Amino acid sequence: MTDHTWHIAGDADGNPTTASCQHLTDDDHHPLAPPRLECPDCIREGSQWVHLRQCLSCGHVGCCDSSPRRHATHHWNQTRHPLVRSVQPGESWAWCYPDELFLLPEEQP
Repeated sequence: MTDHTWHIAGDADGNPTTASCQHLTDDDHHPLAPPRLECPDCIREGSQWVHLRQCLSCGHVGCCDSSPRRHATHHWNQTRHPLVRSVQPGESWAWCYPDELFLLPEEQP
């Protein structure tokens, strides 16, 4: 997946939840190369991004839903790759699109 193991931290509203996420154990995740710190789709289209997200299935980098073109969500809609992580400096969280769950990295001993 990445260098993290993730756990469910909350639902879409940030509330604690007992929900589960099968996508955390799917076998289609593998180590990814460090992400590009730009949205290639925004560059190609001449638009701007606010924050960046990396697909945990294939490594695609797209802009967040606060950005005008929302390329990360567009990637999810096209590919159905379920998990993305923030690649913003200082942020360490992920999101499951189909289950609408907020994920945090497991604490490392």
